[in-house]
Amino acid sequence: MNATRTAGHSAPSVRIHINTIDMSRPKAWLAAGVGDFRHATAVSLAYGMFWVGLSLAITAGAIVFDLWHWLLPLLAGFMFLGPLVAVGSYGISRALGNKCVPHLGDAFSSWRSHAGQLAMMGVMLMIFFLAWIRLATLLFALFFGFDAPGPVELYAMLLTTSQGLGMIAVGTMVGAVLAFGAFAISVVAIPTLMDQDLTFMEGIEASVRAVARNFRPMLVWAAILTACVVVGILTFYIGLAVILPILGHASWHAYEDLVRCEPIEPMAS
Repeated sequence: MNATRTAGHSAPSVRIHINTIDMSRPKAWLAAGVGDFRHATAVSLAYGMFWVGLSLAITAGAIVFDLWHWLLPLLAGFMFLGPLVAVGSYGISRALGNKCVPHLGDAFSSWRSHAGQLAMMGVMLMIFFLAWIRLATLLFALFFGFDAPGPVELYAMLLTTSQGLGMIAVGTMVGAVLAFGAFAISVVAIPTLMDQDLTFMEGIEASVRAVARNFRPMLVWAAILTACVVVGILTFYIGLAVILPILGHASWHAYEDLVRCEPIEPMAS
């Protein structure tokens, strides 16, 4: 589905149509993601293990440098950056769709042809992530003050006191709103930008339109993504080695299901 723009012309070279889907499609996307993982197990697993290793390194660094109290907001913040993490899985699924044998280059280099626009999407998602970190800091100060207790004491307070449970409840609601906003602007935008020669704002517009037109199934899809990532984190990241590639493959099939791009013929001069 690659398209190019006419040199020196700012108009888009494709017209984006958003399809209407039914409630069964999220399950079908997940099944397709599992199928892609089975067809490219070695490459997909290697890509997933890369992110597991990076997650473990960040966690170890936070503990070593006595920044352990940042772990919970950082783990929750994964929901904001997850769409960018999935870019490599999109490349693998695209190669499979083109009847090619995928390799690590499809995973780690799939973003290069549209690096600029994908980088802008990364900035947008980073804004959501930083907003979440700032709000998490304010919530912590509101409920516990500015002096962080030790890790054992803090997590005991979070899980056994009304003060801690209240912070978790408020933080979950605030985080859910921000996370769904990040989901709405990126779920279709990032695979579209990988596949088409569009600006990041055009990708965001397509993504928001897709979520608005198919709100209920997309809400289910967001819940599936969240639940799967939480399960992966609870396995001390090990489960993410499989979960992340599968979700990435599934998200590529969601894009193919939701978006239809129609080439625009250039006007004769």
